[in-house]
Amino acid sequence: MAFYIYPVMQVANILLSRAHLVPVGEDQLPHVELARETARRFNRDFKPIFPEPEALVGRVPRLLGTDGSAKMSKSRGNTIDLKDDAATVAKKVRAMYAGPPRGANEPGTVEANPVFGYLDAFDKDAAEVSDLKEHYTRHGVGNAELKDRLTRVLNELLEPMRQRRAQCEGNMTRVREALEHGTGRARAIARETIERVHDALDLNYLRKYR
Repeated sequence: MAFYIYPVMQVANILLSRAHLVPVGEDQLPHVELARETARRFNRDFKPIFPEPEALVGRVPRLLGTDGSAKMSKSRGNTIDLKDDAATVAKKVRAMYAGPPRGANEPGTVEANPVFGYLDAFDKDAAEVSDLKEHYTRHGVGNAELKDRLTRVLNELLEPMRQRRAQCEGNMTRVREALEHGTGRARAIARETIERVHDALDLNYLRKYR
């Protein structure tokens, strides 16, 4: 049932808040388009309540999982999590799929090695990554060297997040207050949306004739 229910839940999450812009990965674009079509039909057939949401796809539309076979997914167990400590990141990167088997000094195809996709996404030194790609294509670069670099890059990226997470864990009262505040704002918008929908569908007729 999840294959049928999930798209409807996505549409409801978008339209209930009357969102104009929805940050998504490219694999979620069909759900945003379904939300746009639902909004168009409702606005046309009843009242213009819903904006037609636009998708905002980030600089990295999709990341392959560490197994190289699909996108990152918790259910597949092929993720590098934001909460992972440095040792866990190193272990996961060492186990990453890095293209077809080859020797350390054997040239390879950049597109066939997912490690380069991660370096493109997260390594700030684009010029050095470009040099690595050229050397990899012409002369070969060992996967161990590539993975060591990726481990360093990812841990540099994640360390400030780990510190912020530790601060939050040390002040759970503040976390709960933030969650309650956000939930309250979302509920208020949702109630307003439902009221507008009820009015458009003439479901508030009992209230009208009190």
